[in-house]
Amino acid sequence: MKNFTKLFFIFAKIGLFTLGGGYAMLPLMEKELVGTYLSKEDFLDVTAVAQSAPGIMAINVAILTGQRLYGVPGAVSAACGAALPSFVIILAVALFFRKFAENPVVVSVFKGIRPAVVALIMVPVFNLAKSAGVTFKTVWLCIAVALAVWLLGISPVYIVLLAVLGALLIDKKERAK
Repeated sequence: MKNFTKLFFIFAKIGLFTLGGGYAMLPLMEKELVGTYLSKEDFLDVTAVAQSAPGIMAINVAILTGQRLYGVPGAVSAACGAALPSFVIILAVALFFRKFAENPVVVSVFKGIRPAVVALIMVPVFNLAKSAGVTFKTVWLCIAVALAVWLLGISPVYIVLLAVLGALLIDKKERAK
């Protein structure tokens, strides 16, 4: 079996067995890819670029990983593998959801899944924060930004632009020394 076919099945498995989107998939992606296909540093680089690129995080990671490993066939294969399970599941849900939307068991299942999804999303957030240099000393900035976006309704675009401006000013000050 070609290597990019293996990559398809790796990302299909990741897409099939994780709930909650790209961030919830990160721990499983890391487990499947780091050590065998990517180094920890390469995985962090791929994740950082995937976050900054427009589109779905999981697909971006799949494309970047596939491209890095096996070129265009790897990128296409990994992207298809990551997207196929979600596509099939959403199609099945769309076909049957109206019949079961008010079913108390279905409602309970979705309510039960929510805390698990939150936990699955929090693990990569903490790991990424740690690798980005966020410490207990600097966590106040993360909290302030989250509150500004959530409570004050400030657009994340303005936050990013302000962060870039701040980084440029700090760099200019450091170079002047």
